Amino acid sequence: MLIAANKAVSIDYTLTNDAGETIDSSAGGAPLVYLHGAANIIPGLEKALEGKQAGDELEVAIEPEDAYGEYLAELVSTLNRSLFEGVDVLEVGMQFHASAPDGQMQIVTIRDVDGDDVTVDGNHPLAGQRLNFKVKVVDVRDASEEEIAHRHIHGEGGHHH
Repeated sequence: MLIAANKAVSIDYTLTNDAGETIDSSAGGAPLVYLHGAANIIPGLEKALEGKQAGDELEVAIEPEDAYGEYLAELVSTLNRSLFEGVDVLEVGMQFHASAPDGQMQIVTIRDVDGDDVTVDGNHPLAGQRLNFKVKVVDVRDASEEEIAHRHIHGEGGHHH
């Protein structure tokens, strides 16, 4: 069975940056299971997997525009510590939900704390980076009607309700 829209796909993968450092991997754990065509993985990887089948292996470099986008300096801002009500200690690396300029929720990461000035970054941590994937397709099956309606895979390796 070939990978196409509305197929449940299981993959083993290792993600590295251009320096060869491992960023993420399914090694030692269960394969990643996703619904193909439902934007559950980055567009460049989904495109590279289209038409593949169980047993296929591939190595692919995904450019930022087909991954987490370019790094946007306008998503970095300095806020006053008073905006973080109820948080006694602010540390670099902490993440918070915030309203984006378009009204959507976004995750921001604290990049710097200098007195009452807190620098936050709304970019995805992998924005602006080429992502290198080594992937093995483990399984491809038809997704259930419920999985298609919910736009994600249920059960082992997927979402549990």
